[in-house]
Amino acid sequence: MQLSLITDVLGDLPYTEMLDKVKSYGIDAVEMTSGGWGGCQHVNTQRLLEDDDYFQAYVEEFKKRDIKIVALNCSGNPLAPGEMGQRHSQTAYQTIELASKLGVEKVVMMSGLPAGSPEDKTPNWISSTISWPDYMPDVLKYQWQDVAIPWWKKFTQFAKDHGINKIALEEFPSQLVYNPRTLIYLRNEVSDIIGMNLDPSHMIIMGSDPIATIRPLAEAGAIFHVHGKDARIERGMAAVNGLVETKKVDESWARSWNYVAVGCGQSITWWKEFFSVLRMSGYNDYVSLEMEDLTMSVDAGIKTSIAALNESLSK
Repeated sequence: MQLSLITDVLGDLPYTEMLDKVKSYGIDAVEMTSGGWGGCQHVNTQRLLEDDDYFQAYVEEFKKRDIKIVALNCSGNPLAPGEMGQRHSQTAYQTIELASKLGVEKVVMMSGLPAGSPEDKTPNWISSTISWPDYMPDVLKYQWQDVAIPWWKKFTQFAKDHGINKIALEEFPSQLVYNPRTLIYLRNEVSDIIGMNLDPSHMIIMGSDPIATIRPLAEAGAIFHVHGKDARIERGMAAVNGLVETKKVDESWARSWNYVAVGCGQSITWWKEFFSVLRMSGYNDYVSLEMEDLTMSVDAGIKTSIAALNESLSK
């Protein structure tokens, strides 16, 4: 396994300075945001698609530094009703085109989340996660059968036509795909180019065991990508209020859980087991560090995470 960096955390730097910073950390690979909710600070998707001179100059900066783009990321909600869904769908299709142009075969996304009915104006996750009262199953049927599966069938065909063979979905709360069961369901209904971006932090905050999830996902051939990201269940908070957390992410002291630098939530022993089991399952690809710890500086969080990942990755 090799380490890559999701570059949004260095979004205040122009992309050439960002690349130099990545190299200074001893990392030779990046995952960059090209659509969806991301700031796209380092990827001007539209211009890269339309301006070949700009595209060639852009690619040359990576070649000069021997840095590989391992994935483009357009995580968002293409299934949302209204303007957001339209915009995120458009950037998802553009990301496929750009990945094809760059020769990048892996795109990281989220499944999206529809409204609860054709009349709703906002996405609805609550009805996707419970089966009672008895009107909930009809909502779930609408979300999957009427919206998600048709959208994904069309999109995966477009991806195949452009040479993209891996769409890695991050199992994120407030998305239709938020655990192995929902990922495998969508994969079976749509296409085997859909797999999981295994982000252990999200599983931790939902109460599941990321190490235990590796086996069923691997047996389905569905582990396409991995994020190196940690989370901590806060002592004395989760025991009282549970894991359903609606306080803002910058209210760290008041929350039941927080995203933290790698090693500040789970122990190094835990991370060693995670990567050992992952390697045993057959995964031997990049692990993208996603640093979202708001309790320390960006530089400290990146360095802390790199040290933990370098100690625990199964290389």
